[in-house]
Amino acid sequence: MSIPMSRRSLIKAALVLPVVGVVGCGQHEDARASGPIARRFFSEAEQRWVEAATARLIPDEEDGLGAGGAHVALFIDRQLAGPYGHAHRWYMQGPWEKGTDEQGYQLKLTPAELYRTAIGNIEDWCRQNHQKSFVELSAVQQDDVLHGLEGGDIKLADVPAKAFFTMLLSNTVEGFLADPMYGGNYQFAGWKLVGFPGPRYNYVAEIEQYGKPYKQPTVGILGRDGSLLREG
Repeated sequence: MSIPMSRRSLIKAALVLPVVGVVGCGQHEDARASGPIARRFFSEAEQRWVEAATARLIPDEEDGLGAGGAHVALFIDRQLAGPYGHAHRWYMQGPWEKGTDEQGYQLKLTPAELYRTAIGNIEDWCRQNHQKSFVELSAVQQDDVLHGLEGGDIKLADVPAKAFFTMLLSNTVEGFLADPMYGGNYQFAGWKLVGFPGPRYNYVAEIEQYGKPYKQPTVGILGRDGSLLREG
């Protein structure tokens, strides 16, 4: 994969990929009350790291319809704080043998543990090789780091780089396209980019309106407000 690639190409490619784990189960809230929502899992530094990395995977560009504008980092924070992050529905008893790519995730670390460990390892690598943290690198340098993780060329101290990159990319796409009730896809940024009007309950009147634009407003599971979750 080329980083950054066309956002539309990324989303099209992601739609044919298997989902890594069950993301989103039980981790939503109706935040119509005023006030910011604080981080649940990430430290402030980890949050900045994820914001920077996901912004390179799905850039905002001029329209703001990217990972940053969609609050993808908030989505990932919510998931890692919940059942997905703790691998509650995964078999985690071992044996811990090195698997093949076709076998999927094989580590003994939960997703939350993998993120925390990998981000720390990557920060150490960046400081050793660039004398800067990841968020301080230029966009080109950040892309080089992500390429190194994707290909396994960067060797991390405690976890396989490719396994982390695969999870990060999957979670980024999930946060970009999931219903806003889970914290990402802020103001339907991802759905607007791909032209999805949302899970409207009734399309009967439009079924035979061939070749005509669909003009109904985008809706989510909780309604038309795509900003139910706000970044804290």
